[in-house]
Amino acid sequence: MAQNEKFITNSIDRSELSFNDFKSIVINDYKIAFESRQASILGRREVLTGKAKFGIFGDGKEVPQVAMAKAFKNGDWRSGYYRDQTFAFATGISTIKEFFAQLYANPTDGADPFSGGRQMNCHFATKSVNQDGSWNDLTQIKNCSSDISPTGGQMARLVGLAYASKLFRNNKELEYLKNFSVDGNEVAFGTIGNASTSEGVFFEAINAAGVLQIPMAISIWDDAYGISVPAKYQTTKEDISEVLKGFQRDSEQPGYEIYKVKGWDYPALCEVYEKAIAVCRAEHVPVLIHVTELTQPQGHSTSGSHERYKSKDRLSWENEHDCILKMREWMLDSAVATEEEISEVEKDAKIFVRNAQKEAWNEFLDSIKPEQKQVVDLISGMAKHQPELAKISAQLASTADAQRREVFSAARKAIRLSAKNSSPERDEMLKWYQDQEALNEDRYNSKLHTDGNESPDKIEVINAVYDDLSKMVDGREVLNACFDENFERDQRLVAFGEDLGNIGDVNQGFAGLQAKFGELRITDTGIREMTIMGQGIGLAMRGLRPIAEIQYLDYLIFALNVLSDDLASLSYRTKGIQKAPVIVRTRGHRLEGIWHSGSPISMLLGSLRGMHLCVPRNMTQAAGMYNTLFRADEPAVVIECLNGYRLKEKLPKNVGTFTVPLGKAEVLEQGSDITVVSYGSSLRLVQEAAEELASMGISVEIIDPQTLLPFDTTHVCAASLAKTNKLLVVDEDVPGGASAYILQKILEEQRGYFSLDGQPKTLSAKAHRPPFGSDGDYFSKPSVDDIIETVYAMMHDANPAKYPSIFE
Repeated sequence: MAQNEKFITNSIDRSELSFNDFKSIVINDYKIAFESRQASILGRREVLTGKAKFGIFGDGKEVPQVAMAKAFKNGDWRSGYYRDQTFAFATGISTIKEFFAQLYANPTDGADPFSGGRQMNCHFATKSVNQDGSWNDLTQIKNCSSDISPTGGQMARLVGLAYASKLFRNNKELEYLKNFSVDGNEVAFGTIGNASTSEGVFFEAINAAGVLQIPMAISIWDDAYGISVPAKYQTTKEDISEVLKGFQRDSEQPGYEIYKVKGWDYPALCEVYEKAIAVCRAEHVPVLIHVTELTQPQGHSTSGSHERYKSKDRLSWENEHDCILKMREWMLDSAVATEEEISEVEKDAKIFVRNAQKEAWNEFLDSIKPEQKQVVDLISGMAKHQPELAKISAQLASTADAQRREVFSAARKAIRLSAKNSSPERDEMLKWYQDQEALNEDRYNSKLHTDGNESPDKIEVINAVYDDLSKMVDGREVLNACFDENFERDQRLVAFGEDLGNIGDVNQGFAGLQAKFGELRITDTGIREMTIMGQGIGLAMRGLRPIAEIQYLDYLIFALNVLSDDLASLSYRTKGIQKAPVIVRTRGHRLEGIWHSGSPISMLLGSLRGMHLCVPRNMTQAAGMYNTLFRADEPAVVIECLNGYRLKEKLPKNVGTFTVPLGKAEVLEQGSDITVVSYGSSLRLVQEAAEELASMGISVEIIDPQTLLPFDTTHVCAASLAKTNKLLVVDEDVPGGASAYILQKILEEQRGYFSLDGQPKTLSAKAHRPPFGSDGDYFSKPSVDDIIETVYAMMHDANPAKYPSIFE
């Protein structure tokens, strides 16, 4: 067998292979590539004619993606970016019809199986979990983690997907997880554009994978541009594999295997991918394949033309080096196929893609047309009593290819304009609209959380148990005992972060546990917050239960892009077919100094919808929340109180099993005059203030929401406010930060506004971060004195005679 044939047929039993078999394989590869190109061309046209909103396509990358697909096996994972459509077609992850359904944002069940119409085209995902949250057998499918649009954003998750294979191979205690891995043989394939290798997360991920020595195969599609910006402005030496030569492994030092191949050279691509992935899979070393001399025939996206920024010489070169054209030339020169055979393939491909596009478009419209007709008929019926409504129904009826927003906008307008004209027809319209609201909620707003059988709100609530022998210990010891019992119970649990392993974290919550459970389960990492989070996401997507530690809450900012863009949106953007139950452990709140004051809660509230945000007031509550999360399957951030590790707490007898329900507020102290809501370390200050206020004749009811996402789902705050009629929110965040969120929840969502007899107040930190030192903390964040005086002033406003002004 010729060398070219050997690598092109790498998934076939070569001893049985004839030339006709080889020819069939090559022609099928060309067919896939050509169909993909036609999908790109037609997809762009659909956007420019207004049928779709925006499009970004994989034209120019077809041939290397066909070669990459040959090495991709069941159980493997992809973490790529939005130009991998040919790979998706070649592996069976997507059909061309599904590709177009996603382009049209069709939310009908099954039309866009990757995102339910929620993501733009070329954002693929495979079904990891069922509707009830149970896992599929991930070893029997070709897995694709859900794509995100931020350039380079896929790199952090890629590290975790590859790291999981290392744990499955080396930790024999995980062998029982048969549905997730076969001896850790799975490779995590990553793809990225050459310009996006300038992103910090790319370099962080490359370094992390080199340190960890994991089966990560990253392909860089290099077409020499980043939108309009050429490589000379992007990359030192204009060549990323040159830049990364220092990562090349040798006989003495571990590192990468680095390959470089031209993107239009079909046989060379097949050879390189077979060699690279074989090394990656067998030896568990990362590999980098730099695919150069690629083109982008249609430019970056449908929002512009590359003729504006590429020279005539460059455009001419791209025409000559188009990978499909070059593969065609090779097939003819090698006598693999004749001109007539290739032309027939191309003709059939154009027809096939056009039919797939038409079918996807018609199915999209067919899902809306019944609703359009119903609304036209309903408004026409209402027009019998109110003739001016006939214009609305006529306009909707004449709208060809109406989309759902146009249908519902017409219905809502008719309902509004008929508010003073009751009729049976209007009642029918209202009923139709209300029934549709539930359907649209599912189409466009559902699955922010997995909401499966292991949802946190379905975990049994078990109270902490104490007896006369229960010891008073440091708060850190409560956490340590909790982690110890849970790591003993569940082999899937792993923890990693800066200083977490050898010294047991900077506050000793993991002290001694690496020695007990080993370095594979409790691991130190470098200073690399983005890929610590990505490590957690990838592990969780592969069935493990990671605790990803960020040393201080302030440092979470370094990883906020990964958490917000990827983890928090994962369940929503896949409509529940993927999940990643990562627990992000960190510490914050009261301390001293600009970078250790740690309460940027509003930033998290605005960025992490889709995650649980736990703000325990002490380590016992933190342990109970961890116990809940260890048994649940949704991601969370747990912020431990930084100044609470050495405060004494009673150690529960069931420290590893008692649970604290998420979203359930707790009344810490009963009171009758005013409701004070706070969380975390500030609660101790509120409790201290309440003692002095009691001596002044003021009874304070103190409420700890315990979690901010979700917030007080049983409306404990509103019930308290109905009793006291006064509300103060004490918050360490900036003015208008988390306190504004809490007010919205209590006053608007819980309708607490109607219980007020005075202005609600917030007491927050200053607008700046606290300066260093105890005095800096005192003058920057709410103090006991601030709380006492604010509560007293509110009571003075209500009853000046009983509570005369302090400072007048």
